[in-house]
Amino acid sequence: MRKTDLAKYDAKKLMNKMTVPGTEFGKAVVTIDKREQRRLDQAAGLVPFATKLNSELVAQLHALAKEQGSDVSTVVTTLLQKALAA
Repeated sequence: MRKTDLAKYDAKKLMNKMTVPGTEFGKAVVTIDKREQRRLDQAAGLVPFATKLNSELVAQLHALAKEQGSDVSTVVTTLLQKALAA
């Protein structure tokens, strides 16, 4: 990467952090970049696990997560723990 390309990339990154949708002027917004999120996940003992699921099952998972007021990851973890304990 050339020095000018790096400067353009940094400027775009800064502008994206400044214009977060859904925020009001003057309110502080805490954003965590992907590297920091990955570090936090690793510290919590979380491991990425990709799998392919039927779209109907995914829709049920999303509905259950919305009903419980949590995220899909938490719902899947809870369901897997219950199934493996049985």
